Amino acid sequence: MFVSELRFDCFADTTISLAEQAINNLLEAWRANGQVLGREFAIALHEGSFRVRVLLPEDHSLANRHNSPWAKQAISQLSQAKLLAPREKLLGQDINSEISCSEPPSWQLLYTSYVHMCSPLRSGDSLLPIPLYQLPATFNGDHKQLIRWQTEWQACDELQMASATAAEFAALHELSDIDSDLFRRGWDLRGRIEYLTKTPTYYYLYRVGGKSREQELQRPCPRCGNHHWYQPEPLLELFHFRCDNCRIVSNLSWDFQ
Repeated sequence: MFVSELRFDCFADTTISLAEQAINNLLEAWRANGQVLGREFAIALHEGSFRVRVLLPEDHSLANRHNSPWAKQAISQLSQAKLLAPREKLLGQDINSEISCSEPPSWQLLYTSYVHMCSPLRSGDSLLPIPLYQLPATFNGDHKQLIRWQTEWQACDELQMASATAAEFAALHELSDIDSDLFRRGWDLRGRIEYLTKTPTYYYLYRVGGKSREQELQRPCPRCGNHHWYQPEPLLELFHFRCDNCRIVSNLSWDFQ
């Protein structure tokens, strides 16, 4: 991933509130399309211009060819706030994050966690994140629904990792049960992505608990009952189960690793 600084210059008198609204609208459009990563963006007023630093999947993530209809509209509306289109200054590669996948994958999966800011779509060959703007829009011109699903998955993951309140069990249900709302929406998004990309796309089903390692190794696919989805050699050193029929991958329960 890369760090870039955007500079919004004024061509006439404006107000902070107008500028803030216009800039945030553009940043939110880019975020919904996977062009910028993260949830919060600090906007600074410095020497008559507005500046913001953003994290990008690739060094060309903000190229016009990647913009969604919403992003293009947001850029055109900057003039209403008396702002010019942003000037971009690429600061360099972020040393604390992963590089993005640059090769077409043979298969891919939806996988995220509360510590990840990158795309929730990963290459099945390398587990590297795939920038969402490289895909056809999943719904309504961008990937907002996929970003929303990722945000909710991460919130549940953080709750269950904290293990501090009764909310842990509700969060764990959303992450690991196929009858949860989070699974249903994520699995449907997975199917949409597979249809659009023509690439086998899987859903990561979180697994913790179980009575014993022996029973865990024999557990069937929770969706179709397939008893032959265990992988003697874990895929990507992480996924011990894969059901090709249901497009689900899962880990050996963390209690027995």
